[in-house]
Amino acid sequence: MAPRTQTGSGRLSRGLLLLWALLGTGLCHVGTEAEGFGQDARTSPPVAVFNWTAQLVEETYTNITQKCWEFFVDLMRNVTASELCEWKVISRPYSLLQACLEGWADHLRYGYPNALAEQYIFQSHHRYFHNCTLEHQVYFDPPEDVLLAMIIAPICLIPFLVTLVIWRSKDGKAQP
Repeated sequence: MAPRTQTGSGRLSRGLLLLWALLGTGLCHVGTEAEGFGQDARTSPPVAVFNWTAQLVEETYTNITQKCWEFFVDLMRNVTASELCEWKVISRPYSLLQACLEGWADHLRYGYPNALAEQYIFQSHHRYFHNCTLEHQVYFDPPEDVLLAMIIAPICLIPFLVTLVIWRSKDGKAQP
């Protein structure tokens, strides 16, 4: 018999864990009752328990976010340079990247927003959208003096109109 060489079992188990997380097979059904088991606590089905450490969650999330980024890059390959700044074209890949990062953080209870997700968002802006300028005019608030006049004019007009209505109604004749 030939001697077997030891493979990196840590890498294999992390790979299997990542595969399980990506496929979402739901191997742990804590609240379900297996067929043939009663309500008695002594005969309840065995429950698979997996202790997620913070390091394992972070490592899993890091691997998954890398896949999210690769998927985003793959989608962006279909976008031409002239279309990079058109929201109608890039909204789908950008939203999918954000949804992937946020969804997996939520699934792993990692917390969102987080530094890793922000890094990928910033990387997407730096790589794809850094040359985008605003083609349409951006509307700003008017200058303060104009804004003040637009607020005060209706306020001052209200007492004048109330006075006019009262003055016109004091002629003493009842209106039919």
